[in-house]
Amino acid sequence: MRTFDPTPLWRSTIGFDRLFDLLDQSTQRTEDGYPPYNIERTGEDHYRISLALAGFSPDEVTITAEQNALTVEGAKSQKPETEYLYQGISARPFRRVFNLADYMQVKGASFEDGLLKIEIVREVPEAMKPRRIAINAGHKPTIEQKKAA
Repeated sequence: MRTFDPTPLWRSTIGFDRLFDLLDQSTQRTEDGYPPYNIERTGEDHYRISLALAGFSPDEVTITAEQNALTVEGAKSQKPETEYLYQGISARPFRRVFNLADYMQVKGASFEDGLLKIEIVREVPEAMKPRRIAINAGHKPTIEQKKAA
């Protein structure tokens, strides 16, 4: 099955527009795979994106974190004065967009050994974490906090 028709789901869901848009975007492969990257899970709520950016300096790369998207863009600031006989290391401009789930926060970025590493953490607000409601025989309810799974 190569195509997925979400039409039946539209009839019985409310507020899932972004999810359907993400599914639609993921099936449209427009990126050429440059620059290569890894996505790692470094902890329960910690992630790292590593992009191989050989030939780029930190000044030539821009990272933008919006509400649910992380954009990494790079462009060489000037043309080298070198005459290449063969150029195997690409230095073309790029734009890579990563969709982020709710409550994902970019905590920092580092550039070392030709790798751009971006640290991301999921921080769920206390109000959104599951709570356990104790049942009392009296009239006054009490609420206990429970660690989110």
